[in-house]
Amino acid sequence: MAGTSELIKGLVGGMFTRPVRVPILHTPDEYGMEYENLTFPSLDGTPLEAWWIPAPGSDKLIVANHPLPMSRYGFPSHLDPWKQMVPGGNDFEVNFLPEYKNLHDAGYNILTYDARNHGQSGTANGGIFTWGQFESRDVAGSLKYVKSRPDLAAMKLGLLSRCMGGNATYVAMTRHPELFTDVRCMVNPQPVSLRVMAGQALANMGMADQVDALDREFKLITSLTFDQVSPIEYAKNCHVPTFIIQVRDDVLTRSEDVQQIFDAIPAGDKKLFWIEDSTRRWDGYTYFPEHPEQEIEWFDKHMN
Repeated sequence: MAGTSELIKGLVGGMFTRPVRVPILHTPDEYGMEYENLTFPSLDGTPLEAWWIPAPGSDKLIVANHPLPMSRYGFPSHLDPWKQMVPGGNDFEVNFLPEYKNLHDAGYNILTYDARNHGQSGTANGGIFTWGQFESRDVAGSLKYVKSRPDLAAMKLGLLSRCMGGNATYVAMTRHPELFTDVRCMVNPQPVSLRVMAGQALANMGMADQVDALDREFKLITSLTFDQVSPIEYAKNCHVPTFIIQVRDDVLTRSEDVQQIFDAIPAGDKKLFWIEDSTRRWDGYTYFPEHPEQEIEWFDKHMN
């Protein structure tokens, strides 16, 4: 059991609670987009590094929130050591810049930033990652920044909140609903409950019976349990039109968990799209860069 205990500690102390920072390998100018480097504060003052990608003449703005353990650029999982971090054939690059290019060409301004303890943003809370709890302050900070700029405050506002960024958005909607009154809609690729992801990760390692042990270790580091960071209860406070996209047979989650998150959303206008014939989680992040039609249609429907 000592070996199992060490594996549990390593799993929780690594990917589940202390994200490994990744380099930013691409910038918007490589894709023909002018941009500005910005810094703005999270709700608790943590400095967040961002890109402002303007679309001159447009009054539509998308704020993009990224997944764990990625950055505003994406994730270099085609390179060592990052290619070793996620099992299930996810050893190819995730690059969000083509997605931003698609949206920019469709007439959208974009603000995208690195969450705390990710990319180039500041370290906070001892470097601990909490699956949306502390990170919700970053989502709130991005919206307060938008409201603080006269040139942005009047824009039609949409959110692109992926995975952890989506979980953090649901928490922020619950804790700071006043910041979302002007949000027209959200696109939410790949939301996930940590208990389910942990169970899948352990099952892939032949340790399916160790979920409770992993949960205990998670609480010793974060003071939170898996269930306390689940997005399902927080999604009940999402009142904006929401489009969820998910790899149905994703090796790192289960479709019924994503269905529960979707069902919890009370918004009358919502959509769930399943990516079929894949088990790779990363396909959920590279789908829209390669197939932008549904994403642009959703934003156009609610922001024009």
